[in-house]
Amino acid sequence: MPELLDYRTPEFEAALAAIPPTPTTALATDENYWDAVRGLWRHSDALINLENGFWGAMTEPVKAMFHYWTERVNRETTLLIRPHLMALYQGLRERVAKEMGCAVEEIELTRNATEALLALIGGYNRLAPGDTVLYSDLDYPCGKDAMEWLRERRGVTPVRIAMPEPATRETVLETYAEALRAHPRTRLVLLSHVCFATGLVIPVAEISAMAKEIGADVIVDAAHSWGQLDFDVPELNAPFAALNLHKWIGAPLGCGAIYIRRGHVASIDPYLGDRTWPADDIRARVHTGSPNFAAWFTLPAALDAHRHIGAKAKEVRLRALRDAWAKPASELRGVQILTPHDPSMTAGITAFRLNGRATKDGCDAIVAALRDRFGVFTVTRPGPDAGEVVRVTPALFSRMSDAARLLEGIAALSREAK
Repeated sequence: MPELLDYRTPEFEAALAAIPPTPTTALATDENYWDAVRGLWRHSDALINLENGFWGAMTEPVKAMFHYWTERVNRETTLLIRPHLMALYQGLRERVAKEMGCAVEEIELTRNATEALLALIGGYNRLAPGDTVLYSDLDYPCGKDAMEWLRERRGVTPVRIAMPEPATRETVLETYAEALRAHPRTRLVLLSHVCFATGLVIPVAEISAMAKEIGADVIVDAAHSWGQLDFDVPELNAPFAALNLHKWIGAPLGCGAIYIRRGHVASIDPYLGDRTWPADDIRARVHTGSPNFAAWFTLPAALDAHRHIGAKAKEVRLRALRDAWAKPASELRGVQILTPHDPSMTAGITAFRLNGRATKDGCDAIVAALRDRFGVFTVTRPGPDAGEVVRVTPALFSRMSDAARLLEGIAALSREAK
């Protein structure tokens, strides 16, 4: 029955086949090519949607496969699931691990990155009273809460650092180096590969190497990076990671993964004493209960669509959409762009502030003006110690004209501000 995972409708195959070959030059800005890619989606034109960081819309062919599996799972129910689930489930793990560039025993499917992240933080057992755990203001709120909770759970001292504004590769690396020097008993570091609020790309591999030198492990929140950036998970140089597949991979909601590098499973406690799996099995480290089977069975189709477009093509296009508005906006009076223009430190997500407005009310007013006056949908996000931000997140179906419209709105608001 694992061959079921390779089932594709003719419509799915035809939709992908209609995409022209990836351009060999001007990949980021070949609008004819990206118009063809855009045709894979059907989305609302009520507003220009530049808030695609919550989750990623499925392409139409992937959505069709999701409908197929939803109908089949609900028609066959346990006749399909009871006899064949374990074989299907193992096939899914093998496919996801292959795409991540790691071994199947190093990953387990979850319902989202948050579930994986909390299992890793809560289960990390290489801590003793008096040790330090380190996180930053740009980490995801529930991750920050969990790192603070380790004070009660493990008797450690949580240390929160503030990321520099404006950030550069050098200042970010020095911020972590200084924190590790100041806290030599640090044993666990939480890093966000792509920060959820501002989009800042953290040099995870380098910081992981620093942490390792003093005997610390790193947990990477890769919820926003896999699929938005082109990398294999082992390249993070970290023993633990939490990932989403329903953001930038384009799978249905309810698809995530946990990664534990070979040889590090013992550092994470079995989830609430789980005895379903052997003590040395990653599957004992998180317990999802019954997932949305149709969503999980759609994963191969989503990964096929992702691979067809290509991780590198997605990365350069999303960064180009970001640069199209963020670079000129950074020259406007009163506009603060929260990520540098260094391509190693940015992806598609970027945030901004206008005239120092760093409160929720101030950012919400900007979001409302962009929506109501310019037809552009963005969102306020919390996080940085310096204050809240307006986050902008394009998608592969975004047009360069969408970025231009956003820039027009920001420029007008900048001129009007006193």
